[in-house]
Parts: sequence; C-alpha cells; structure tokens
Amino acid sequence: MATNLSSPHQNGVFRSISDTPPNHYSLKIELFSQLTKNKIERYTSTDFQAGGYKWKLVVHPDGNKDKGITDHISLYLVLVPGASSNSPLPPGWEIRALFRLYLLDQNNDTYLTLQDTAEKGRRFHGMKQEWGFDKFIPHTTFKDADNGYLVNDTCVFGAEVYVCQEKHTGKGECLSMIKDAITYKNTWRIENFNSLNQECVDSIPFNAADHKWKMQVYPKGKANYWFSASNTTCGWPRFVSHAYFNLSTVGLLVKNVCLVEAEVIVHGVAAADAI
Repeated sequence: MATNLSSPHQNGVFRSISDTPPNHYSLKIELFSQLTKNKIERYTSTDFQAGGYKWKLVVHPDGNKDKGITDHISLYLVLVPGASSNSPLPPGWEIRALFRLYLLDQNNDTYLTLQDTAEKGRRFHGMKQEWGFDKFIPHTTFKDADNGYLVNDTCVFGAEVYVCQEKHTGKGECLSMIKDAITYKNTWRIENFNSLNQECVDSIPFNAADHKWKMQVYPKGKANYWFSASNTTCGWPRFVSHAYFNLSTVGLLVKNVCLVEAEVIVHGVAAADAI
C-alpha cells in the first residue's frame, strides 16, 4: 500500500516526499520489533548539533501513551539541557526553530518528511523543550512492506533543524513543590550563655533538603528586625523574655547551658530565572 499524500496539509502538519537525506542527523534502528517485544515505550537518541544547540530524537515505537496514541509511531525533537543545568538555554532565553523529521523509504531511496505548518517555527524554552508529531505514521503504513519504511526489521529516521530566532524573554521564577517533605531537626548546645559578649551568635551550619541552614541567637535581644526578599533570616525577635529564660525552676538555662533546637521542613524551592 503506497503512502497516502493526497492531503499533505492535515492537522497543522505538512507531509512530503524528498530525495535528499536529512542534513543534521540519521537514526537507524535494527530489529525494530524488539522494542515492542521488550516493552520499550521510548527510545532517545544520542545528542547531535544543529544551529549551535544540542538535540535528540525521541521515538515511541507503539505511540506516545501519555497522549493516548496507540496506532501510530510518535516522533519528537528534543532540545538537550546544558551540562550544568536542567535548561538548555541561558536564563530567560528562548529560541524558535524550524525542523523536519524524516523516515527513509528503502524501496525507492526517498524520504517521507513531516514538518508543522507554523511559519515562524516552534518555540523551545525551559518549560517546553520537546516538539514533534504524536501521529508521525500509522503502524499499518509503517509495517507494509510495499512502502519500504520497515525492511528486514530495520528503519531509518532523521532530522533537520534550523534555528531562526533567539531572544531574551525577561526574568522568571520556578517554584518546585516537594511531595512528602521530610522534617529535619538540629540541636545546638550553648555553654556559658550568660558570658556571651557578642551581639549575635551563630550555630554550626547544618544541612536540610540540600540547603545549608544555621541558627542565630541574640543573647541581649535585637532592637530592630526587618524581613525582606533579600533577608534570608527568619525568626522571632521576642522569642523568650530574659526574666523567664533565667528562672531556675523553668529549666531553660541549667548550669549556664541551654539547648536550642531547629526543626526545618522544606515544602518547596523557588529558583529565579529557571523558566
């Protein structure tokens, strides 16, 4: 059964036949059926360079289950994160790229090519690093020997990527909430409390949820206290009165020693310019 190109423009996708191989990357898969047999739902290629960025091809041999696709192969282009960041772009930046994805017809040495009809290309950024085609090709068309896409259980995909715009989008912030947050406790033993002369005493730093924390005590109190976005300190300027703290019957200060404990639960982390 020959490939149907009678409606090349369909659902925002332009399909065509090309006798020119992809300029930037080819992905050959041998024993393609073993992906399904071994329940491999997603195969990700190695990196390739195009337009000054790194990319990958992602193949869902039995369709992208997250999109409810079961009767097509799904094929996507993914912008690769940088070596030291989860984002492939500098903070606040985005790119637009035009791309075509390919499938080799081994019978005629031509390529089925798909590209979307967005004239300005697709926008890749920290929140959206993957674009492609949920329904790249139906399984029935792909497996039909007359079409030449799967020959001796081997197929060849490909990609061309052209970056057409780079721009700065301004600052942003990403709040990542933490499920089942863990409680961290740290106890600080302060000896010779009444002999402390410093205005402020710091504990040894301790770790909680991949962040460093420390406790601070103002033995004589703190007259002024301001909270702001730039102030990483949080607490109570009137935590306990001197009179109550020094009562021997209360037990907060025993033999000039007191114990201060911090309990930290991190429910989320906000990262500036992480979008």
